[in-house]
Amino acid sequence: MTLSATIQKSLSASFALDVTVALEPGVTILFGASGSGKTTLLRALAGLTTPDAGRITIGDRVVFDAERRLSMPAQHRRCGYLFQQLALFPHLSVGANIGYGIVDTGSDARRARVESIAESFRISHVLTRRPDTISGGERQRVALARALVTDPQLLLLDEPMSALDYTTASRIIADLRAWNAARQIPILYVTHSHREVFALGERVLVLDRGRVVADGTPSAVMDAPTQEAIAEIAGFENLFDATVTGIDLESGTMECRIAGSDTDIEVPSFAASPGSVIRLAIRAGDILVATEPPRGLSARNVLRGTVQSLRREGTTVRATVTAGYAFEVHLTPGAVQSLSLAPGVDVWLVIKTHSFRRVARDAWPTQG
Repeated sequence: MTLSATIQKSLSASFALDVTVALEPGVTILFGASGSGKTTLLRALAGLTTPDAGRITIGDRVVFDAERRLSMPAQHRRCGYLFQQLALFPHLSVGANIGYGIVDTGSDARRARVESIAESFRISHVLTRRPDTISGGERQRVALARALVTDPQLLLLDEPMSALDYTTASRIIADLRAWNAARQIPILYVTHSHREVFALGERVLVLDRGRVVADGTPSAVMDAPTQEAIAEIAGFENLFDATVTGIDLESGTMECRIAGSDTDIEVPSFAASPGSVIRLAIRAGDILVATEPPRGLSARNVLRGTVQSLRREGTTVRATVTAGYAFEVHLTPGAVQSLSLAPGVDVWLVIKTHSFRRVARDAWPTQG
């Protein structure tokens, strides 16, 4: 079973969805910033939003064709759709919730299908209970079972695990993988979690301003972004310009000077000539901090700087350190305490040469 879709949908004078995609069986992650068009794409595939132009095929069935004025109703597309809000019926039992969408079958057959899918997702023990009496992970499993019990040919998941802890989400994901090993349908999975991208995805599509701007394996897309917008989405917090000042062909490195400063850095050798300006990206988590000049390191970049600010977010402290550029650095609260870090403290940033990525500024047309 495969999905093939070309969709164009104008949402406003300044934003339009323009996507062509083919999905094979397995999990494809749909990744992108808020407002990039992810949910609109899912709604168009499911039949909840009508595209202005295009064609959608699920397997050998054409479910939408603008030229032929064909638009199959949502209930006939055989798409399972799990929203971020689970929308379980509070007055029905778990079993009744799961079996709600089963039609044209007798009660015995319906019961058998409900019990089978409940066993697959480890919720047989709660079939007679109401949704408000079970755990959040169990409710998520119920919603997923309800989406799959009708034997869909395409499964659409819109941030289904966002409210769950990582361990619970991982177990549900493992059960979903096991379920699909026998069915082999395309699953399009929307998430904002970098961890879920690597844990679940076999393929990643990055959507930005209504267009697919990256398509590949999780490691290729997330660890080696080619565009600035992709780097931002993939978690590269630091992006800045630098001028190439020298190239060492033997070591495969380049010397660069951070724009607007006298700070020099060593980066991997890219296709650039001395004097050219390149855009560099580095993750905040790839930068180490020392309060004394470090010695005997393999890392080639040791930059002296000053802490400007510290902001705690959960178990992470986001530090801003000026060292030719206002670098964002991520630290643990324990590290901040043991190093006695505070605004105004002088530090040294330690950065490996190959932590830098070169990215291009947006090359696709802007909308509006």
